[in-house]
This record gives sequence, structure tokens and C-alpha cells, in this order.
Amino acid sequence: MGRFFGKGGSSNKDEAPSEREQVPNYSDSEFQKRDLFKKGQNYMSNDKMLDAVRCFELALRIDPKYVDAWVKKGYAHFHMGEYTVAISSYDRALEVDVNNAEAWNLKGLAYYKLKNHEKAIECCEKAIDIDPNDGMAWYNRACYLTLSGKVDEGLESLKRSIEIDIANARKAVKDRDFENARAEEGFRRIIEVVVLESIRQGYDYVGKIVWLTGIDKIEVEDAIMRLSMKGLLTKREKRNITGMEEYYEITKEIADKVGVTKRVGLFGKERQVSAPVQQLKDISEVLGKAKEAVERGDLEATKQCFDELISPAKHGNAMIEQFFEEHRDLRLAQIKLRDRGQEYLNANKTAMIDMIGRIDMKVRQGPVTKPAKD
Repeated sequence: MGRFFGKGGSSNKDEAPSEREQVPNYSDSEFQKRDLFKKGQNYMSNDKMLDAVRCFELALRIDPKYVDAWVKKGYAHFHMGEYTVAISSYDRALEVDVNNAEAWNLKGLAYYKLKNHEKAIECCEKAIDIDPNDGMAWYNRACYLTLSGKVDEGLESLKRSIEIDIANARKAVKDRDFENARAEEGFRRIIEVVVLESIRQGYDYVGKIVWLTGIDKIEVEDAIMRLSMKGLLTKREKRNITGMEEYYEITKEIADKVGVTKRVGLFGKERQVSAPVQQLKDISEVLGKAKEAVERGDLEATKQCFDELISPAKHGNAMIEQFFEEHRDLRLAQIKLRDRGQEYLNANKTAMIDMIGRIDMKVRQGPVTKPAKD
């Protein structure tokens, strides 16, 4: 919803009519519908769904084509468990704006609650067609596909959602909708990424990882074993009041690349160790190769360079910690390259070269240092 801007009356009698016309002038009905919409949102935030629905309905009496009010009305009904009514509200919104990705995504969620997974998948795909970078739509599609038995397709959608928003990895490992996928190699790798990142952040005991992530203890131990076999973790022992206790560290080679968080003291005081200069040089070198690949129009080489900068197994963690916005830009560019291939690369060479140059300049300025926190 847009913000309101008002201006006082002008005493300048010579003011041109065109200048006066530029001042926003909402009619009473426009103001009333927006005010009702805002009240409805406030009621929703206070979990007063019936009051919220009344406000949205009053706003819709003033403007039956008020898309945002239809969407929020549907969401209020959804929270009251009235899923078919919610779907009807989303349909009314889509009658006005068929390209409303939020309405499609929420409609899919309502079908999910009705256990109509096929319809839910169709709605997510509509949302993704409208906005291919909607991480939540990809995540929901992954859930619905997995529940309908299409596990491989579900994991592909889940990977895409994680590429857009890394937080979806931690969300997925606690999500019961992926129960059918937990034994799959692709899902076990996602668990490994979450466990490795937890240890990197200083949660180095099995119990701490279980508490932080919500992953089952057996799955955490399995991930630790697999990461140890890959040479990414080292087991250590520390004496406490009850005896010796095992904990885990990222191997020095990996820690030097991605940095780690040390947690010390009784009150969890922590110190962030940023990525070392050598890794920043490595990142800059990959960016140089990526620029050359784009200039040549080499699609595969460009995607390979972007993978190195995005993947948590390579430079991804350091990029997220030090250059989060730039990591996001690279992820989105990579998604478009995968979706549209050579056509996208050829049409956007200049923009991609400029993006790579901006990122390289920021990387060359050095790591972002983070002070100790109490």
C-alpha cells in the first residue's frame, strides 16, 4: 500500500494549474477504502480475523476491484480454516489481476490445506511463471510435489528455492512435508549443508546442532559422519565436569576459506572471524574469469564461475557473510541463465559485466570486519 503525502494550501496565486494537478488528491471514498484496508491489516496482526474480514468487505463495497483487499480477505479466511472461501477471494483478486503472484501462491496454499496437491502445484507454477525469483513459490512447489510422490522434481524445486534464499535450507530440514524425501541423497546433502553451517557458527556439539536446527539426532550424526569422511570436519574432545565430551571443528583448510564464529564465555560472547585475504583474492580471480566468460558469450563457463561463487562448498559461505547482497545478485543471475540460457546471456552482457565489476570492486576493498558481541 502506498504512503500518503499531503501539502498545505499555497498562497501563490500565480501557481500554474499543471503544478497544482501534480499534488495527490484522494477522494473521500479512496481514503475510506485505504483506511479500512489498514484497519483490517491491524486486526490481522492482532489475530482478530473476523474483524479483519469485516474491514476488507467494507473496503470492497467501496471498490469491488480492490485486489489487495481481496487477497488479504482470502488470507484472513485461510487463517480461520475457511479454505474454500479463501480460494474464492483469491479468484476474485485474479479476475482483476491475473498476474498477481501472491494470490496464486496463497491459493496454492489453500489447496494444500484441502489436500488437493495437484491444484496446489498448478497455482505455484502460475506464481513462478509470473515471478521466477519467488523463493517461497519454489519452496511450496517442492512441498506439494514431494507430498504427491514426485520426490525428484520436488528436490529440484527445493534446490532452486535455496539458491534464491539460503534460509530455506534450514526451514526444509524441519519440514514434515519432506518426510518422503529424507532418505534421498539430494536431501541428505541439504542436511549436511545445514549441519556444516551450524558448526561454522560455533554450534559444535551434537546437542547444540539438534537444538538449533530441529533436525533429528540420528540425522545430525549421520551428516557429521559423512562430512568427516569428506574431510570437512574433525572430531575433538573436551573435558567437562562429567568427563570427556565430543565436539566438532571445520577442518583448517575449509575454515581458512569460509571463516568461523568462536563462541566463548559464560554468556555466549562471540567473535566473528572474517574470511582471510587469500580467499578474497580467490573470489576476485573467479570474478575475473566470469567477466571473460560473459564477454566471450560462453554460457557454460559463466555458469561454472557463478557456481563457485554461490556454492556453500566453495566460496558461497564467505560471500554470504561478507557480501550478502552481491551473493543474492549472483544467485538471481544464475537462475536466469539456467532458465533462459544463451538468449539471456547474449541480451544482458553489458549489465552482467557491470554487475561483476561492481562486485569485484567491493571484494577488493577487503573483508567486512565484525566486532565482538556481548
